[in-house]
Amino acid sequence: MVIAAQPPVPRRAPRVRHLGPNWYAAVMGTAAVGSAGAVLPWHTGPLRTGCTVVWALSLALLVALLAARALHWAYHGDQARDHLLDPATAPFYGCLSMALLAVGGGAMTVGRDPLGAAGAMALDAVLFVAGTVVGLAAAVAVPYLMVVRHRIEPAQISPVWLLPLVAPMVSAALGPQLVPHLPPGQPRQTLLLACFALFGLSLLATLLMLPLVFARLIVSGPLPLALTPTLFLVLGPLGQSTTAVGAFADVAPGVVAAPYDRGFVVLAVLYGVPVMGFALLWLAFAAAQVARARRRGMGFTMTWWGFTFPVGTCVTGAAALARHTGLAAYDWLTAGLYGVLLAAWAAAAVGTVRGLISGELPAAPRTAPAAPRPATGRTTSDAVR
Repeated sequence: MVIAAQPPVPRRAPRVRHLGPNWYAAVMGTAAVGSAGAVLPWHTGPLRTGCTVVWALSLALLVALLAARALHWAYHGDQARDHLLDPATAPFYGCLSMALLAVGGGAMTVGRDPLGAAGAMALDAVLFVAGTVVGLAAAVAVPYLMVVRHRIEPAQISPVWLLPLVAPMVSAALGPQLVPHLPPGQPRQTLLLACFALFGLSLLATLLMLPLVFARLIVSGPLPLALTPTLFLVLGPLGQSTTAVGAFADVAPGVVAAPYDRGFVVLAVLYGVPVMGFALLWLAFAAAQVARARRRGMGFTMTWWGFTFPVGTCVTGAAALARHTGLAAYDWLTAGLYGVLLAAWAAAAVGTVRGLISGELPAAPRTAPAAPRPATGRTTSDAVR
């Protein structure tokens, strides 16, 4: 008896098959525009309204992406597992944590108007806990996979590796705004010192990774064109750590005993000023690399979202320095960096919308023509799309 061949079962939700965790960077960048706008020295009513609208957009994007990524895991588990086994894509799981944290932090700064004080605090608390748990898991799991499962060549090192390590720093920077809402005494002190521990965890891990990134540039030359925007990711731990020490100084009085409360204020200046100086140096270096890449034909990819959130952290870091030094120069720096953030967000948003309308995004993985194929078996990455 001849058994007729069964037709292949069509895949469900085909549009989300190549929707990787890098898409959470769009949520991070959009939330940064709203939150960073709230710390500008010349804050007006229309500006606050605009920041609230952009933050609400980031919240909507987060909900939509969480749903789409759930479909991705449900119907395309093979691709999701490939993402975890790909050293170019796995670090983007840190973006999930930072997207949750960025939207939650924005609820407390610009989301109070539509949500109310209680609603904003509840949303921030939920997203802070979820984002911190996910961030700590990524900070452990991704480096573990890189050591025991991934096969990495020196030329494959990129700033993307910083993403899971920066996520706890975002928790450190945004956690202090919840401190005043806890009962006085042990609860407040515990949260503040926990955020300080997250600051140290992320800072030391970043200091281990940054030399690898710079050494790769020196030894192997510029990054591939599509990955060049990821150089801006180095600004993330620099600006976010400056923001964090400023936030510690804001809430420490009355929470920790003297002289430690004054120590946080001193740390905000003595740490923040030199780190912001290095951030500006790296910003100039990364911008020069991007200009070079554009001259050589760099087109839009999803890595352009790397221009947004890291610059946003520098905006909030400069604003923290303005508060604690009283220098008008940092007010002007805050405003100037926010202008860069707006331009970067507009470019990334327009490119993403065009790609979605045309159907080019989310896209299947592309093989980089300039990079030789490694001898060991690897998973093809779609992180640059």
